[in-house]
Amino acid sequence: MRREYLREHELRERLPLDSRERDTLIRLLRGAQITPTPGAEGLYDVRPGSYVGALALGDDLQVIVRPKLHVAEVMFLISYAIDPSAWADPFAHWRDELVALDERAELYEAIVPSFLRHLNRALGRGVLQGYRVEEEALLTVRGRIRFDEQIRRRLGVPLPIEVSFDEFTEDIELNRILRAAVARVASLPLRRREHREGLRTVDAALERVALVRYRQAPPVPPFTRLNEHYRGAIELACLILDGSRFELRGGEVASHAFLIDMNRVFERFALVALREALGLDTQTFPAGAAGRRLHLDDRLPALIDLEPDLSWWESDGRPSFVGDLKYKRTQVDEVKHADVYQLLAYTIATDLPAGLLVYAAGEADSGTHVVRHAGKRLEVRTLDISGRPDQVLARVRELAMRIRELRTEGRRAHGRRQAVDAR
Repeated sequence: MRREYLREHELRERLPLDSRERDTLIRLLRGAQITPTPGAEGLYDVRPGSYVGALALGDDLQVIVRPKLHVAEVMFLISYAIDPSAWADPFAHWRDELVALDERAELYEAIVPSFLRHLNRALGRGVLQGYRVEEEALLTVRGRIRFDEQIRRRLGVPLPIEVSFDEFTEDIELNRILRAAVARVASLPLRRREHREGLRTVDAALERVALVRYRQAPPVPPFTRLNEHYRGAIELACLILDGSRFELRGGEVASHAFLIDMNRVFERFALVALREALGLDTQTFPAGAAGRRLHLDDRLPALIDLEPDLSWWESDGRPSFVGDLKYKRTQVDEVKHADVYQLLAYTIATDLPAGLLVYAAGEADSGTHVVRHAGKRLEVRTLDISGRPDQVLARVRELAMRIRELRTEGRRAHGRRQAVDAR
């Protein structure tokens, strides 16, 4: 198989592709710019976006999109976002896994050891069981009779009876997500035998679970004390299901892709790492202002809902800090400075004097913009996510200190307004 290498956001000129490979690459490599090389037949200039990983275009060509960061650095961001507490554990296995990564390892292979470790932890107590609602036509009554369905389908016919009942089974949604992700990873060209054997062992343990072909990661049921040990495996499984695709269309050769969106990796890591550095919970420092009502207009119901990446909410329900995360500067042809406009909307909606826009290093320069006539201050900071984990986390703590200062400023501003209103 021929291998071609690309790098995230970098232009690769004169990539040889036939028409089938070109069309498949356009379908699978989201966010990429693919244009014919001027004056050349069968050659293309390709600039990938923020999706990194591997694509197999039929049996003859594999395209590898490498991240700007080292694979071990990407795996640190992913692993910390899933389980930050493990990095405080002196016996954590994450460090050993990262150190053992070969510099030439591809991302889809680097994720397998972590996935297997989380799977073994999740299934170590046995396969989780739970209740599923089943709807069937039976000769005897079981559970509840579905009278509406019975009349609609079998008016005047006594048997079979349409019933609904709860089945205690291993075939629950959490296990279906795990088995689907295992199947996706197993379909990739893994070179290490222990990885292939480990996946087969897990698949055998889940043999009583239906194999569902998800097009993307499904909504995850809420975690409780009974299934909390599944969380890490499920989060990695959802990452795999979101990033992997398998296609086989009429008359075409099978193609598959395993791609991870570095935008999501950066945003998820930065949110979790800042939350940990600030010592806050998901209610006080939520993702996308989840569980909170934030909108720009005053209509009921509001039409312009806002979901800032970062926000700090006080016990009285007021936001005291707002910010946004950007791995890559947003490019909109019709709108300049779209990221700054977005942050301005957040500060107006929260009625805060300042907001914070955090870019990955290299995307912008740190600075402050004072908005005329609006009385808003928009601060831009960068977060360098390259280097050793301890170095990255030290930079996160510095950023968290600035967030605390902005939160204090926001609380004082709210206090002054309350005092004026009281008069």
